[in-house]
Amino acid sequence: MSALEPDTPPAGEEIHLPGASLQPVLLALGITLALVGVTVNIFLVIAGAILVVAVIVALIRDTRRDIDELPLEHH
Repeated sequence: MSALEPDTPPAGEEIHLPGASLQPVLLALGITLALVGVTVNIFLVIAGAILVVAVIVALIRDTRRDIDELPLEHH
């Protein structure tokens, strides 16, 4: 290396990005069903609410699993 080229620091931790998922789309669909159901039919509200709760539970479960895989110590 020459004096004009600064030393680059070593690479740090790897950035974790979640994989592709249909969960955000399903969450939006459930919210939409529930909101449309308010004006149309109570069964759409129930179906939308069940879908929203199921997707949120799945999101929390996936996030907890990802957090458990992280290393305990950061260097």
